[in-house]
Amino acid sequence: MSDVLLGHVLAVDAGTTGVTCLVVRADGEVVGRGYREIAQHFPEPGWVEHDADGIVDAVREAGREAIAAAGVEPVCIGITNQRETVVVWERRTGRPLRRAIVWQDRRTADRCRALAGEAEWIRTRTGLETDPYFSATKLEWLLGPGGVRAEVGEAALLAGDVVAGTIDSYIVARLTDGAVHATDPTNASRTMLFDIDRREWSDQLCAMFGVPMAMLPEVRASSGDFGTASADWFGRPIPIRGVAGDQQSALFGQGAWAPGQGKNTYGTGAFVLMNVGATRPPAAPGVLTTIACDERGQPVYALEGAIFIAGAAVQWLRDALGIIADADETEALARSLTSNDGVYFVPALTGLGAPAWEPAARGTIVGLTRGSGRAHLARAAIEAMAYATRDVLVLMSERAGVRFDRLRVDGGAAANDWLMQFQADVLGVPVERPAIVETTALGAAGLAGIAAGVWPTASAFLSTRRPTVFAPDAARPGLDEARQGWQRAMRAAVAWARDVEGAR
Repeated sequence: MSDVLLGHVLAVDAGTTGVTCLVVRADGEVVGRGYREIAQHFPEPGWVEHDADGIVDAVREAGREAIAAAGVEPVCIGITNQRETVVVWERRTGRPLRRAIVWQDRRTADRCRALAGEAEWIRTRTGLETDPYFSATKLEWLLGPGGVRAEVGEAALLAGDVVAGTIDSYIVARLTDGAVHATDPTNASRTMLFDIDRREWSDQLCAMFGVPMAMLPEVRASSGDFGTASADWFGRPIPIRGVAGDQQSALFGQGAWAPGQGKNTYGTGAFVLMNVGATRPPAAPGVLTTIACDERGQPVYALEGAIFIAGAAVQWLRDALGIIADADETEALARSLTSNDGVYFVPALTGLGAPAWEPAARGTIVGLTRGSGRAHLARAAIEAMAYATRDVLVLMSERAGVRFDRLRVDGGAAANDWLMQFQADVLGVPVERPAIVETTALGAAGLAGIAAGVWPTASAFLSTRRPTVFAPDAARPGLDEARQGWQRAMRAAVAWARDVEGAR
């Protein structure tokens, strides 16, 4: 093997709750790791914000920690990020002008409801639902009355002196000391400002949301040149050669490069993606159409179901209720029960994503009795991830006319064996979990490493994976009744959100 093929890649995974950095060797082994948590800010109910400076500080610290642990110098950097979160900053200095508004934030729900008449038009061009989840209404709010536009003036926006982007763009800008203002198609397709047929920013959408196109980043291929991180960040200049939104990065990292292949990432939320190839399917409500990557990092289409709350429900049990001390406790608690005893938790703590798309929904627990305890709540939180995943997959199958023959999984909650077996059982297909579940970061490493020559092909990048397979137990008792109970709980949560007249 040549010296190039023995190279190492620094993968930067800037997630919602923290930044993970991995140094990945050409044989697929992770030889260095660093992590820093990101502070969460909740200034008002339904609002979620991050300090963008804090994110890049976490990138620096976690990256240096990973490189020190590996004891090697990476040949390139790959970046993956929480999508939809948007930042506005001074291009020359990199100074953020407001806190970043996070993808979970619901402050623009009223604005999205007011756009109901334009929803089909927006869906046709972007593949997205008109929902606060996406970046456009967040950026409109940041620029709006009393916001950045009033502070800096329209001329600064039109000249591109003040710019905007998703977290990948901000990290690239800071690492390159402002030399590069760029994103990739996977992130651009999540903004609700990007025409996914023409694969370029839409002047009509930008006008609708009051966003000057001069503010927006150049869109570059996911596997390619994004400039060079200066020596101030990691000790020496390192080229940035890959960028992708976290879920598309995980899809790439799982090797789902052909139509009909897909994955689910169980993170803060859960995100089901299915590659549908080079031809875009017809726009349809319930699931999203987005841009993903083929084996060369070039754009293809994917269907996506975004479940806003997954692992975050377990965090809520730990941090808000205090009924567990650690997320790992949930597996033992779930196993301690022979059934859920009719207790269901619809964790709509930030509204409901796919397939209901109801931003007014709130967390709903049904079926409690005097005999219910913390084990029931823990099991209900885990089961919710599996049921919601099934809901999305069923809808995708109907929309695309294809069916998963297996589900590839990753993310933190995928380490829970009980959840993985339950997921296989409720789906009725095998679930495959890779040895390293951090495929979001590994996908970013792959996109960068292929561009830099660390791996000669995508197949070489994937060749070291050895998954664990969870086969479905068709004889598991009570599955039909359990699925029906979940649907009943979902109807209750949606009905509560929509029964505005009945509350008066």
